[in-house]
Amino acid sequence: MGALLNQYVKNSSAKAVVNACVAALYELTGKTAAGRAVTVFPDDVYLTSYLRSGNTWTRFLLGNLNWGDPVTFANIESRVPEIYCIPDRTLRNLPRPRLLKSHEVFDPRYPWVIHVVRDPRDVAVSFYHHHVKAGNIPDGYNIDEFVPRFVAAEFDSACGTWADHVMSWLAMREGKSNFLLLRYEDLKENTDRELLKIGRFLQRAGFDHVDTSAERLARAVELSTPQRMRELEKQQSQHHVQLKRTRQDKPFIRNAKCGAWREDLSPKSVALIESAWGDVMQHLGYALSHQERVLAC
Repeated sequence: MGALLNQYVKNSSAKAVVNACVAALYELTGKTAAGRAVTVFPDDVYLTSYLRSGNTWTRFLLGNLNWGDPVTFANIESRVPEIYCIPDRTLRNLPRPRLLKSHEVFDPRYPWVIHVVRDPRDVAVSFYHHHVKAGNIPDGYNIDEFVPRFVAAEFDSACGTWADHVMSWLAMREGKSNFLLLRYEDLKENTDRELLKIGRFLQRAGFDHVDTSAERLARAVELSTPQRMRELEKQQSQHHVQLKRTRQDKPFIRNAKCGAWREDLSPKSVALIESAWGDVMQHLGYALSHQERVLAC
């Protein structure tokens, strides 16, 4: 709906009125997405991350490991549903234990958490293209103008900044047995190894049926490749609750690369991100650009 509003409604006050009316209608009909008010069960596992950090790919990996039939964009919301797409009353009726996707900052109610982090420089690039697809910024918008707005959490203030979001989880859960921290870059480097960690974590959380054999892991990885996901997006975007509301000429699944920021961000934008969040980045093992230059020498 955001893309349609931006296309046909130019006045910000009018947009606010439309959004308020739609929200009221959804509330009256019981169709309001659960969001942060989701009912939490003690055997839930939440896949959490900041936006554009590899959550969708990880959902496919989780779904293809946990379910017999392959995950697609047509069935993902019944396999690893997103709390922002589905009413709470529907989520409460799902078979338990549940796997749920969330972008929330720390929530003490979440009993088991798989948290994915990604280099914020790559997050910035992915976030930029996401907002072009959503119609929030126009084609050709200068990414150097976008990055300060990204650093200030202007587009998704409920999540806070990248560092705010990440540290909310690390400060409260890092090192605890019910919290699994994954780096997107490690998932890309050795998907089988990281997926085995996920599988064993799920088993401890109560998903006793999860098969972590080498064959099952390889199957899940093969069914979750970016190439397959891009093909599924082309075929099924009109059947997904969120993708169908965005521009169809722009892909949701892009190149899924690590380190794309080196080509797409200017030194000015890189410096802004690193000056804002350098300490958190280094805590997570992300070398700053001046450190990479020293290593290269």
